[in-house]
Amino acid sequence: MTQMQAVFFSETGTPDVLQLGEFPRPVPQAGEVLVEVAAVSVNPIDTYIRSGAVAAELPPRAIPGCDLAGTVVAVGEAVTEFQIGDRVWGSNQGLAGRQGTFAEFCSVAEQWLYPVPEEVDFELAAAGALTGITAHLGLFLHAGLRSGEVVFVNGGSGGVGSAVVQLAKAAGATVITTAGSAEKASLCLAAGADHVIQYRSEDVSSRLAEITARTGLIHVWFETLRNPSPAQSIPLLAKRGRLVLMAGRDARPEFPVGPFYVKDLRLIGFAMFNASAEEQRQTAAELNRLLATGAWKPGIGARFPFSQAAAAHRLQEENTLHNAGTLTGKIILTPQSR
Repeated sequence: MTQMQAVFFSETGTPDVLQLGEFPRPVPQAGEVLVEVAAVSVNPIDTYIRSGAVAAELPPRAIPGCDLAGTVVAVGEAVTEFQIGDRVWGSNQGLAGRQGTFAEFCSVAEQWLYPVPEEVDFELAAAGALTGITAHLGLFLHAGLRSGEVVFVNGGSGGVGSAVVQLAKAAGATVITTAGSAEKASLCLAAGADHVIQYRSEDVSSRLAEITARTGLIHVWFETLRNPSPAQSIPLLAKRGRLVLMAGRDARPEFPVGPFYVKDLRLIGFAMFNASAEEQRQTAAELNRLLATGAWKPGIGARFPFSQAAAAHRLQEENTLHNAGTLTGKIILTPQSR
């Protein structure tokens, strides 16, 4: 049987549990597509599953990774959307007992794959997979963003934050965000943000008050922080504004009920993986349009080969869990042969 190399772990723990080893090359089953992987990206959920912080059904030698981009090299029976040679990207792997994407080949149900626009390279497609779908679902399916509204997102140079900035701007919104340095603030402005607050040197609450005095109150507050503060957010939301939560599993903030309900506000929690295949497919089609036109360009902050997957996970954790501020954009990994 033909072999391949893949990153795997046999027990949960620190990034050092990640190893590179040989696996049998997958054979696509009915409805599956075999993808020769060109690039994958690292997401916080990958590190939570590997560490055991998020309990997950795992194979004995579990391959991490949700996102991938590459070329179709084989198709199983009943596949109708793709053929050999197609360039594809996708997400939703490494979950529910499925093997992940940190491998030279990955067999994926065709419902979780989408064409890569001709103008887009594989690294860019992989970088935007989970974060782009998350941002689009939150802004449009859940929050119902409309042109002319005001959007605020914490961390406009991060994976999801940068996608929110670009997608909201492309939809005709006024966008306010935060950044940890002048360099990151410049990146946010280049991505389309109208106002950027440098949270390490400026008081976010007072700056938001100044900005919203000019723009009007916020219609969609897209919260990416692990420890949100509804007491800060709610006074700055417009009547019938929407507060979107998609992070902070262990957060238990105080919630000012009175100021919330007297403005007809909405509190929306969502996880990208709860969206149906059809909902994600519709989102991917719009993301592809924006990728092809350049209206959305996922940022890439670091690149590693598969052999350095532990270092990649460590860098992700330093920034997600410890606010190191050393990463702007997504982490990309590529097979050794690339």
